[in-house]
Amino acid sequence: MSRRVQYFTALAVSITTMTTSASYFWTAPILPMFYNNEIIPNITSSEISWVVSIVAPGLVPGSLIASRIADSYGRRVSLLISAFPFIVGTVFILFATKTWMLYIGRLLWGVGTGMANTMSSPYLSEIADKDIRGSLTACTRFMFSLGELLVMSLGFFVTYEMLTSILIALPVCYFIACWLIPESPYFLLKEGKVAAAEKVLLKLSGLKDKKLVEERLTSMQSDVRRDMARSGSIKELLTGKQYRKAIIIVTGLRVTQLMTGTVPIQQYLGRIIQQSDSGMAISTALITFGIIRLAAGLALPLVVDRVGRRPLLMITYTIASVVLAIVGLYFFMQQVIGLEDEANNPFRFVVFGGIIIAMIAGVLGFNTLIFIIPSEVFPLNVKSIAMTLFNIFGALIVFIGIRGYQILEDYTGVYGVFWFYSSMALCGAVFTYFVVPETKGKTLGEIQIELQGNIIDEADEKLNKVEVVNDNVESQEQQDTTSLKAS
Repeated sequence: MSRRVQYFTALAVSITTMTTSASYFWTAPILPMFYNNEIIPNITSSEISWVVSIVAPGLVPGSLIASRIADSYGRRVSLLISAFPFIVGTVFILFATKTWMLYIGRLLWGVGTGMANTMSSPYLSEIADKDIRGSLTACTRFMFSLGELLVMSLGFFVTYEMLTSILIALPVCYFIACWLIPESPYFLLKEGKVAAAEKVLLKLSGLKDKKLVEERLTSMQSDVRRDMARSGSIKELLTGKQYRKAIIIVTGLRVTQLMTGTVPIQQYLGRIIQQSDSGMAISTALITFGIIRLAAGLALPLVVDRVGRRPLLMITYTIASVVLAIVGLYFFMQQVIGLEDEANNPFRFVVFGGIIIAMIAGVLGFNTLIFIIPSEVFPLNVKSIAMTLFNIFGALIVFIGIRGYQILEDYTGVYGVFWFYSSMALCGAVFTYFVVPETKGKTLGEIQIELQGNIIDEADEKLNKVEVVNDNVESQEQQDTTSLKAS
């Protein structure tokens, strides 16, 4: 059995996440240029803050567009179309002479990010074999780290125009790559294209035994028929009791993951390093951060399908909670108690070291699994709308987190910010222990059986009754036709 097509598909899709990462962290090396009035003359700090944060609102229309396209024309088509907002947005930013042009460009990058994020993980969960599903999705997070490293390292050594042009090259590359990947067999079955789904499944699985492929296809058809027996509307998702566990799981993980400071810490990393008085150059800190994050991403595929989702979440949330609390303690001693001779303080690297450890924990655990688990726990009929709503919800939390970082610091001090992040990571560990099930090594159908329990049995019983009635009706019609012909 060869899985080369699955690996190539994962590589193609991962270029989309590399693009979203590059667009998101483009501001890290660019901000000093804005403050020095090198790009837009007389740009204010308030305008700069909107340039940084306006990507998040763009996620909302991007997610809605992707969901509609994915349900009507397919997951692959949605990924292909997501390249265009990046390209058009980059043109606005490259030729920007006014701040409104930067706003439009960054907003379009947000639209592209929303589209790519909405479909990349669900698509991979539908094309991947159950024993490598986590690893393939984890590859996209490695490429996310690569995109971050790319802009953070090049940004200090190339011109504004050269760095920004990357956001034209990357979407063009993933458009070409995604043109060559197959459509999801689950989507094809949903559309009633059984022959096309079988052809795709043969290509993806690499199986030579057609009987095994037919058995797998039959199982997938059963899952799709059961899922599609229900509506795929927002009302169905929010009112159906069979989705409540999935909603609770994803909401709890999303809130705790984002409220550990994942995005704000990276956006304000340079400022945090300055405040720590470590004496470390900001460029060195950013590049080192990116390299270590990339290295952690390399180890991720080896871990995620071996350790399991649930223990990995609990372990990484706990590690992050401890180290973020230590970082907060350092700032408390610095700002409240006072540290003597900070230049020679042996603990001055605690802040950067703690952030690095928390980042590694996030990459190997909660920051990656939040993109895997939602695509596993929602059934096919509501998957697109569920991913859309949770991307919008995530965009709101990210926007609040970025805009609220400075407010929280002004109110509590930097130590209060990190203690808040630490407490949220601890909440994530506790929530996982009591609520989150293990999904490693299970098919999408098996996961739904575990989550829905008796509800899915009732649904299967109703579906079987409907099929029996339909078969009886068809049989009666055939008998009537035969009788008419005979007479």
